Amino acid sequence: MNKLISNHIDQHSKVAIELLDQSTIIEEVCLEIYQCLDQSGKLLICGNGGSASDAQHIAAEFVGRFLKERKGLPAIALNTDTSAMTAISNDYGYENIFSRQIESLANEKDILIAISTSGNSKNIINAIKTSNQLGCITVGLLGKDGGVAKSLAGHSIVVPSNVTAHIQEMHITIGHIICSYIDSKY
Repeated sequence: MNKLISNHIDQHSKVAIELLDQSTIIEEVCLEIYQCLDQSGKLLICGNGGSASDAQHIAAEFVGRFLKERKGLPAIALNTDTSAMTAISNDYGYENIFSRQIESLANEKDILIAISTSGNSKNIINAIKTSNQLGCITVGLLGKDGGVAKSLAGHSIVVPSNVTAHIQEMHITIGHIICSYIDSKY
C-alpha cells in the first residue's frame, strides 16, 4: 500500500513539474479571464464525467469565493442543467449539449473553458467551434496529445500525461492557479 501511495504522488509530482513548461500559456489565460470579467464578460465551462465535476468546481470558485472575500464573478458550468442537457440530447443529439447552450448564453465578451482529458469528445469539439463562431475566447484544458480540441481552442493547455487521474489533478491545479490570479485582482 505504501508503494502505491508513493508511486501516485511521485507520478503526480513529475506531471506537475512538466506542466511548468506551459506557465506562459497559463499566464496568458489568466490575463484573458481577468480582462473578460473586467469587461462584464462571463465564463462558460464544460466537461464530461470527472471533467464535468472539475467544471462545476471551477465555476463555484468564481461564483462563490476562492481564497478571499470578493464579489461573486459570473461563471457557469454548462453540465449542471440536467433539464437542458437531456432536452438538447433528446432533440439535437448528445454531441450538441454544450454548443446549444453556448448559442443561447454566450456572446463575444465571454470565454469558454472546455475541459477534456482526451480532447476528442464531440460535444467538447462542438462547444469550441460554436464559441469560436460567436467570437468568444476559447480555452482547452486538455490531456494526452490534446486531441482535436488542441487545434480548435484559441489557448490549449495540454497536461503532459496519458493517465486520466493525473490529467484531472492538473486541471484542478490549473483552475486554482487561475482563481488565485483573479483573487489577486479583486
